[in-house]
Amino acid sequence: MTLAEPAAPPASAAGDDLLALNNVEVVFNDVILVLRGMSMAARRGKVTALLGANGAGKSTTLKAIAGLLHTEDGEVTRGTVHYDGADVTRTAPDRKVRDGLFLVMEGRGIVQDMTVTENLRLGAFTRPSANIGEEAAEVFEFFPRLKDRRGLAGYLSGGEQQMLAIGRAMMAKPKLILMDEPSMGLSPLLVKEVFGIIRRLNTELGLTILLVEQNANMALKAADYGYIMENGKVVLDGTGEALADNEDVKEFYLGGGERRSFKSVKSFRRRKRWL
Repeated sequence: MTLAEPAAPPASAAGDDLLALNNVEVVFNDVILVLRGMSMAARRGKVTALLGANGAGKSTTLKAIAGLLHTEDGEVTRGTVHYDGADVTRTAPDRKVRDGLFLVMEGRGIVQDMTVTENLRLGAFTRPSANIGEEAAEVFEFFPRLKDRRGLAGYLSGGEQQMLAIGRAMMAKPKLILMDEPSMGLSPLLVKEVFGIIRRLNTELGLTILLVEQNANMALKAADYGYIMENGKVVLDGTGEALADNEDVKEFYLGGGERRSFKSVKSFRRRKRWL
């Protein structure tokens, strides 16, 4: 684990990186600098967590990877994004989907006035030769609850809509799934179920997953490796287990850490050691 400087996994493992960002800067409206030299990697066949407070730049990072910044008047002004050995910094979003990179967006983004099967069909739009019926059946086998709910997607519960969004990603036959806040708005029981699904996608289907999540505790339990962002750059990284045991991470992101008595002072706020 390193402090202060953004670090990637060991150089000896560089060939195992399915995704790598190198010193990426993102500007919105030609003025607002959001990412300030973002560097990170996602190892092939692993779950990587990207954590940080609201406004740290996590969702912007995913949009930079997926090629969706232009929808919000943003652009990568410096640095590179490499996926599966190729520079895809300025590759069109649909081309990235065809190459196996799929973003499950915050808020799920399903089409509520379309049926479950029609939403799944959308996930395979870049694969005209796909056998929709057979592949949808595979998704229903993975998510049995969707099999019994074939009506309009808008009538699904929040947890079922998240399953549908993940199932739609599966229809694209991805190598890498980017997930933006998959537990948002879900009950604690459903949050646990969603993270179980994430681990199954990784262990049973061998998918590489880059996960942005506010629930740092659950994310670090699921992740093989993690990065913590502040002010548009990585400030701390390490294995999921090491980050979960870090005292600063416990105090500022997990709501735990060592308890101390500061009765003699009016106020106390521990300063992050990476600042």
